[in-house]
Amino acid sequence: MSLFEELTAMGVNIDEGLKRLNGNENLYKRLLGSFIKTIQTHSVRPDFDQTDYNEVIEKAHAIKGASGNLSITPVYESYTEIVNLLRAGQPEQAVPLIEKILPIQDEIVKCIEKYME
Repeated sequence: MSLFEELTAMGVNIDEGLKRLNGNENLYKRLLGSFIKTIQTHSVRPDFDQTDYNEVIEKAHAIKGASGNLSITPVYESYTEIVNLLRAGQPEQAVPLIEKILPIQDEIVKCIEKYME
């Protein structure tokens, strides 16, 4: 399997992501590397302080944007809901969503890293 085939199997809409980039596969692959850096620098964990979670909103929003631009659909959809819940003042409802997406997000990152070496 190729990088794109594996990501597609994980729910990433490669065709849509490439369409945004006029079919430029090399640029898409470079941006996947940027996505990994975004995940590393904006890590969201479920044990955040639920009384002051503005930083979590910023981090989740950054991941949402990076994943949306590349059509990394499972991550984008989860972080969209997480951001909405946090902005609505419902951090306790965001925690299970964070817990659910982290293993999927990690699997996608590992797949990208495997092909970037």
